[in-house]
Parts: sequence; C-alpha cells; structure tokens
Amino acid sequence: MEGKARNKMKYLHTHAIDTTRLLFIVKGILVGAVAGVIVSLFRLSIETVSALVVSVYHYLDAHPHLLPLWLAVSLATGVLIALLVRWEPQIKGSGIPQVEGLLAGELSYNWFSVLLKKFIGGILSVGSGLFLGREGPSIQLGAAVGQGISAWFKGPSYEEKILISSGASAGLSAAFNAPIAGLLFVLEEIHHSFSPLVWLTALTSALTANFVSLHFFGLQPVLYQGTVSDLPLPYYGTLVVLGLILGGLGRLYQLNLLSLPKLFGKLPLSSNWYSLVPFVLIIPIGLFFPLYLGGGNQIILQLSRLHQPLLLLIGLFVLRYLFSMVSYGAGLPGGIFLPILTLGGILGAIYGTILHTWFGLDTIYIKNFVIVAMAGYFTAIGKAPLTAIILVTEMVGSINHLMPLGLVSLTAYVVVDLLGGHPIYETLLERLQPKQMASIKGKTHVIELPVTVESMYHGCAVKDLNWPEHTLLIRIRRGAYTLIPKGDTILQAGDLLMVLTDSLESNQWIKAQALLLNQNQI
Repeated sequence: MEGKARNKMKYLHTHAIDTTRLLFIVKGILVGAVAGVIVSLFRLSIETVSALVVSVYHYLDAHPHLLPLWLAVSLATGVLIALLVRWEPQIKGSGIPQVEGLLAGELSYNWFSVLLKKFIGGILSVGSGLFLGREGPSIQLGAAVGQGISAWFKGPSYEEKILISSGASAGLSAAFNAPIAGLLFVLEEIHHSFSPLVWLTALTSALTANFVSLHFFGLQPVLYQGTVSDLPLPYYGTLVVLGLILGGLGRLYQLNLLSLPKLFGKLPLSSNWYSLVPFVLIIPIGLFFPLYLGGGNQIILQLSRLHQPLLLLIGLFVLRYLFSMVSYGAGLPGGIFLPILTLGGILGAIYGTILHTWFGLDTIYIKNFVIVAMAGYFTAIGKAPLTAIILVTEMVGSINHLMPLGLVSLTAYVVVDLLGGHPIYETLLERLQPKQMASIKGKTHVIELPVTVESMYHGCAVKDLNWPEHTLLIRIRRGAYTLIPKGDTILQAGDLLMVLTDSLESNQWIKAQALLLNQNQI
C-alpha cells in the first residue's frame, strides 16, 4: 500500500511539473507574439524614418538654404526626446541595465510608461541617424511586454521575472531575427545561470517573436554575407593576434564609455538638455556621409562586399567611435549593441586589409575577419562570448565559422579579463544604483568562516549580521549543498560562510570575526 501511495504521489508530482511547464510555454507564446509585433513595428518605424532622414540630407545637399529649417527640426526633436526622458528617466540609454536592475529587484518602474515612451523616443533617436542601436530598446520593450502580461495574469513575483526575461529574449530575437542569441543573452548576460523554466519560456518567446518578425522582414538574415570562403588553417594564428587587439580595444571602449558622464558634465548645459548636442553634431555628418548614419548594419554589409582603402576604414572607425560615444553619452533612448558590432566589423576589415597589403592575404578572406571581429569586439565589451558567437552566426546566416568565432572571442575575453574589465551592462547598472552596490576595492580574498554550535550566530538570520565595511557574504556551504544567502536565511551550526573581503583588511577581520563566530552565547 505504501508503495502504491508513493508511486501515486510521484505521478501527481510529475504531472504537476509538466502542467506548469506547459502553462509557461503558453504564456511564453503570448509574450513572444505581442513583443514580436511591437518590436517589429519599432524596427520598421526606425527603418522608415532613417530612409526619410537620408533623403532629406541628399535634398539638403542641393538646397543648402534649407539648413536652418532642418536645424530647427533637429533641435525640436532633441527637445521632445529630452522631455520624454524627463517624464520617464528609465528610458535612458539602451535599457538593458534597467531590465537587469528590474529582475534583481534593484529598480522598479511603470511598464506601460516605459513601453510607450521608449517606443517613441527610440524611433526618434535611432531613426534620426544617431549612432545608436535598436536592440537595447527592443530588449527593454520586450521586457515591458512581459511585465505587463504578468500584471494582467496577476501571477506571483517569480512568474513576473520569468515573463520579463522571456520578453527580453523576444525583444532581441525580433530585433535581429536571432532567437537562439536572444535566449543565450538572457541566460548569460542577465541571469548568469541556467534555469529550466526560464530557458524554456524564453526560448518559446524568442521563437514566437522571430516567427512574427520574419513576416515583417522576410527570411534573409539581417547581415547576410552570401558565400563566405573558409579561412585556411595557416591563418588561424592571425585570429589569435586579432583577439588580442580586440580585447585591448574593447577595454578602452569600456573606459571611454564609463567616462562619458564626467565629460558631458563639463558642458555648459543642464543634464536634461544633453540630447541637443548629438542632434546638432549629426548634421555635418549627415551632409557629408549620409550613408554612414544610424546603427551601422549597412556599413557591415558594405565592408563584406567591397574592398575599401585602409585610410578610409581608419577614418570611418574614428568617426563611428567618437560619435557613438557622443550619441550614447547624451542619455538618449538607444543602444550600443549594433554600434559595437559595426566597430568590430570595421576593425576586422582594417586587420584584413593590413594582412592583404603587407602579407599577401587574398581579399576574399577579408570578409572572414569582418565576421569574427564583430563577435570578438562584442565579447570584449559585453563579456558574453556565447551570445556574441551565436548572435553573429545567426545574423550572417552561416555556421561555417564557429571555430574562428570561438577562438577570437575566447582570446578577447581573456585579454579584457586580465585588464580588469567587467561586463559593460553590469557596470552601467551600478551607475544607475550606486548606493545599492557593495564596493570592495583593491585585491580581494574569499574567506571561509565556520559557524559552530556555540557561536552567537547559530540560528541568526543573515540580515541581522553586522558585517564590517568592504565585506560581502557570497555563499553558504551547508553539507553537500551551496546556498545563495538571502536576508531571511537562517545560519546553522556547521555552515561554512564564504565571505569576499578586501585583502588590506582581511587579516584583522579574520581574527575579529572568527572570535565573534565562535563566541559562546552564554
């Protein structure tokens, strides 16, 4: 009888799990469908406005007397975006740090306000030709859809986080027609972990959103490269060198990007009106280089089809690099995802052209370096190599370059890690919530502190512990299990506390804290 009861409970338990997963698949389809429509309309609107802006610049080339009128229109657009950001500050930038903060419980905002204002602000910013990308806003739009649908279902908090994550995955999928990259981005960049329920729902949403997006833009990949010849094995050594270069330049990009608030702070303008700066500076760029405006996907396609002179490529990189900083530093609703890929592609073209000029590389292989450099440069800045590899693979429509992509991405990752680089979106989130982030400076150590039976902390909640400054409880080992500490986690005798602390204070802290941990409660 006991065996039958046990088997019945096991069947009911398994059946409950399957029902839960099926329910989340259905919700994932709903999130993906809605996010796919919204992000596709967002993407289509940007392309329409961008084409109109390029036409205006061509017209101004023949009718320069209309420049004052266009300047007034540009300034008015900047003012409108500034007002949108003032009404809803969480639409600034790419939106990815905001999504990470929302899932971590460090930020909260009204999903509909963000959805509406990010949609309008993103179209105006990216569509106006500024060097910004649509993918970050698309991720935030998708996350807002997931949050809104969760509010409609009135589900628990864990369900809200799963649907927000699936919405973010759907947003990236619809923006680039890259569903697997959308899934990996959520797991690697946002969650840094593998949850079966999250990946299942996120994959469902990403595939659904991609299906919707394909009906808007067709089956051809966003950066389709056509036939790409395999790079011969003797050139694989050059890929390692390229990875080293991209790692160093990626770290430089991180440092420059993080210094932008300080640089913009020197302007004789209130931070509310920084948006006017790129809208003024974009006009001469649009007059002389109208085809180089926007996120840069058309530049990547041009690099792979035409052999460009080296000086032109270097000048293009400098222009894209500097003005992408100006565009993003102004706090406009736009991302750095596509601009980073564009800069990486240009670096790959420069590297391939140098190999052709000085070492006799056949020009047909320059396209290979354009492709792998996109992934390597994004890896160096975002520190998400799997996302970079799969994203570029899906965008170019070829799986023949996984080995070169992996080699360059791994090398760039190691270099930027050795240089002290951190994932850029995590660092930007810390800038949004500086008071809520623990700061440990200098060289660090992880200290193991046991909780004994007679310790005063036995039976005490983590939130009641009085930790010294520059210390952080990161894990609790309890027997064969490892626990992630929360405020209401109760310490037990036998627990081993893993504490991250500043090496300058570690020796004194070990002695003092070990004494407290083992102090008799009586």
